[in-house]
Parts: sequence; structure tokens; C-alpha cells
Amino acid sequence: MYMPSLFGENLFDSFFDDFARPVRREVKFREPAGCAMKTDVKEKDDAFELDIELPGYSKDNVKAELKDGFLTVSATVEKNNDEKDKDGRYIRRERYSGSCSRSFYVGENVTEADIKAKFDNGILKINVPKIEAKPEIEQNHYVAIEG
Repeated sequence: MYMPSLFGENLFDSFFDDFARPVRREVKFREPAGCAMKTDVKEKDDAFELDIELPGYSKDNVKAELKDGFLTVSATVEKNNDEKDKDGRYIRRERYSGSCSRSFYVGENVTEADIKAKFDNGILKINVPKIEAKPEIEQNHYVAIEG
């Protein structure tokens, strides 16, 4: 019976893994290593510190945008490894371009001016202050009654 490759060789492989058979694990879908954006988040008393690993990226190709309470960090890279011999013929040509992004909810009350960011040695360090929402003052909206 033909089964999509998503299920591996047998639809019930993972169902029977917990029984007496040896466990067989196959990873069918992997995230490319260059797009992982591994992030460490530290909570301090007054802020959150994010350390985002971006090896191989330059500061000019990294952007951080704050919109609707979400901080989105995106990075792009383009590499071109052209090698030519002395006559100008290509011996090897390899090109790579890619991008990755990641979003973090920081709250509706945080502004761009509150966030501090620094890029150093392939690590983007972002400091996001904890800003508590100001409680709304309940206002009474009465209709004037004449009479």
C-alpha cells in the first residue's frame, strides 16, 4: 500500500513504539541550521534580556521592528563564492541567500525608544524593559436629562 512519506514505512510505526519493539526515530522535517535564531531569554527585575545568535550575519543585514506589541527580529544573508582559474574560467561557483525572522510579544506599552539593542560578534543583545499596563480610569458617561 502506498503511504505518503510523512508516515515513513508504516502508518503505525510511532503507535507501536512504546511496546516491546526497539524505538526507531526518524526526523522527516528539519529546520535548516542557518535559520534557527537560537535565543536565550533572561528575566531580570526590571527587564528581559534576549541574546539571539546570528553567526555569519552582519549588523547591516539585521533588523528589529516593533509593531502591535510584537518585536520582530529578521536577518538576511547573501554569499557568493566564485573561484576562477588564471584564464577566468570558473572552477567552482556557489551562491547562497537566505533569511530568517522571529517574533516576541513584548507588550502594547513598550515603545521603540524603550528597547536597547547591540550587535557584537554574531550575537544580537536586546534589552526590553518591563512596563506594566496603566490601569484605565473608569469614566462615567452620563446622559444629561432635562426636565
